[in-house]
Amino acid sequence: MQQSINQIFERLGSIKQVSKVYETPAWGFKGNAFLNACIEIETIFSAEKCLKELLEIELDLGRTRLPSGEYSNRSIDLDILFYGDECRQSETLIIPHPKLTERDFVLAPLKDIAPKLKHPQLKTSIIDYFSQLKSSSIQKVNGLQLNLPQLPEIQHQYLAIEGNIGAGKTSLASSIAHDYNAKFIPERFKDNPFLPKFYKDHIRYAFPLEMSFLADRHQQLLDDISQFELFSDFAVADYDFYKSLIFAQVTLGEDEYRLYKKVFDIMYKELPKPDAYIYLYQNTERLLSNIKKRGRGYEQEIQPEYLENLNKGYLNFIKNQQFLKVKIIDISELDFVENRKDYLYLLEEIAGF
Repeated sequence: MQQSINQIFERLGSIKQVSKVYETPAWGFKGNAFLNACIEIETIFSAEKCLKELLEIELDLGRTRLPSGEYSNRSIDLDILFYGDECRQSETLIIPHPKLTERDFVLAPLKDIAPKLKHPQLKTSIIDYFSQLKSSSIQKVNGLQLNLPQLPEIQHQYLAIEGNIGAGKTSLASSIAHDYNAKFIPERFKDNPFLPKFYKDHIRYAFPLEMSFLADRHQQLLDDISQFELFSDFAVADYDFYKSLIFAQVTLGEDEYRLYKKVFDIMYKELPKPDAYIYLYQNTERLLSNIKKRGRGYEQEIQPEYLENLNKGYLNFIKNQQFLKVKIIDISELDFVENRKDYLYLLEEIAGF
């Protein structure tokens, strides 16, 4: 049971609650007594994806399935009882579980973690269903406690996640902010009126675009960072102010860049610096694939050379950086959005940094 919980944590999402463990006689056949428990998880994945992963976990832990309708002793049996408030029925999945209101070995552990939860169709609470049972043979197992797996502890107070266009920095930063109850500082770029124009005419719109970004980033960081206590709160941003200079080096001509850098240096001095700077490296082919997948129209004209120049700019900044604590993580072979194990790997890397 503990191995199942650990694998669910690794594959599907954070475990929010675990019930006590209960024992019942075998149900539907003559066999060994069963141990039963319920957990609550938080996941970004669909119910179908969850079911697929649960079936694989069963197989990993030695479950052998008999023909449909037959009951037997088993090493593990994992069922989805509820998936939010959803109600659905397909050939492979019925939500809520159709028999949960009739079974004491489901209701007893479920009332430990969600007594007031109401069935979305029947509108009756779990505790009420349990109290309506005419008889029950279930017994709590004393001295047996299932543990909640924990995310690695991140010690940083101000974490900056950086990377090239399409590297996934916003996805990672927002996930970390959610999971660690941190303040999320996202870059505001979608409303920049110069960005679509820049991708169509680099030379004409490079300087107004970079100056616009510079002013916006400076104001945003002043506003956002002033709202939290650097020595007690945890904030994670999907950009660092220095990226302004990196992009400007790539996009601006020599004279424009000199003027830009004078303004940048004045602004940079007064901003707090992140105590940890993570650079997500991804090869150009994956970046272009990610950009195409997310479907922002104005980004579809981005050329490989532009991305490669940006990457060189980032790496040159990192190589010559003396004051920031910087870590480069190659994510070219990772998918931390669709694969939770990859996400947990990145958390371990950041926590150990």
